[in-house]
Amino acid sequence: MTDRDEFGAFLVGFVVGGLTGAVVALLFAPQSGEETRALIKDKSIELRDQASHSAEELLARAESMASEARTRAEELTKEARHRAETLAKEVRERGKGALDAVRKTKKDSGEANPA
Repeated sequence: MTDRDEFGAFLVGFVVGGLTGAVVALLFAPQSGEETRALIKDKSIELRDQASHSAEELLARAESMASEARTRAEELTKEARHRAETLAKEVRERGKGALDAVRKTKKDSGEANPA
């Protein structure tokens, strides 16, 4: 499991644990029903805001990581293209050298053995 996956799992566990703890604390607190409902409402608004903030942060991180991945992919593509061009040039030069050697050998053998 990668660090990112572990962080995501931790964040989900943290939020779920926080919600569970808040609900249990509210249900067992010695307050009237009206006070408890008001407290639940306030806590739910607070938790919604925290979740929204966390989601925005995660979205920003995901966009940043996607941008970095896109940039890295473009760099790797350029590097691969350059290597392929260099290799193709080298193969052409070797092929030309081999062809010249064959022509020279053929020419030399033709001069040595007139038919």
